[in-house]
Amino acid sequence: MKVGKIVKFTLVTFLVLGLLSYVVYAMLFLSGPDEEERCTSIELMVEKNSESDFVNEKEVEDILKNANVYPKGMLMKDVDAEHIEDVLRKNEFIANVECYKSVGGRFRIKVEQRIPVIFVIPEGRDGFFVDAQGHIIPNRNSATDLVVASGNIDNEYASKELAEFGQFLQTEEFWDNQIEQIYVSKNKKGQRVVELIPRVGDQVIYLGVLDDYQKKLRNLRRFYDKAVDKVGWNKYARISLEYEGQIICTKR
Repeated sequence: MKVGKIVKFTLVTFLVLGLLSYVVYAMLFLSGPDEEERCTSIELMVEKNSESDFVNEKEVEDILKNANVYPKGMLMKDVDAEHIEDVLRKNEFIANVECYKSVGGRFRIKVEQRIPVIFVIPEGRDGFFVDAQGHIIPNRNSATDLVVASGNIDNEYASKELAEFGQFLQTEEFWDNQIEQIYVSKNKKGQRVVELIPRVGDQVIYLGVLDDYQKKLRNLRRFYDKAVDKVGWNKYARISLEYEGQIICTKR
């Protein structure tokens, strides 16, 4: 047999084998589940992290059973994945859900919990969490390493200004480690103003109205880098960042 024919034969053989392999793969993995079979197993995963442990797999099952949409035992054709997602997304602790049917009568559910960025204790009310999107999350366990904001706070302020500020603190390692508490009050103009309580040192950091806080804290970080090593953390009782470009320190 000539070399050209051998090469051609080899290429055709590889193409045929490749096509057969793809057909087998498609039959096993790409084809949808048999709609006439029953759902025999639920593969449920609830993602967890250090700041959110609000719901577990058993609670998700109970939500679906109470809504009469728990799919186990149902014909696959009667399992409505989108409706199940909608039912779970209504839960105040759940951020997102992905559901899909799989071969062998399996139904997969992946649940993402809301991740709080700040814990809020308004005056005269029970505390609650807030996530980066401004959703209020009821408190199931007040033990948290999150920054705690207290004082004159309503839901709107918590969902907007404090949610944004809490997210900023979480993404800035230095300030996430440095700031422990936030106290909110109102000034003479009726504006909400913020004081920060640091973990290191016992001075009060007066931020004022919660605007341009990134610039204000950037200036304070420069001040820390230059002055703290010389005078120490406890030299000042109060540090005011209220006015743009100014750091006003009050000695003890």
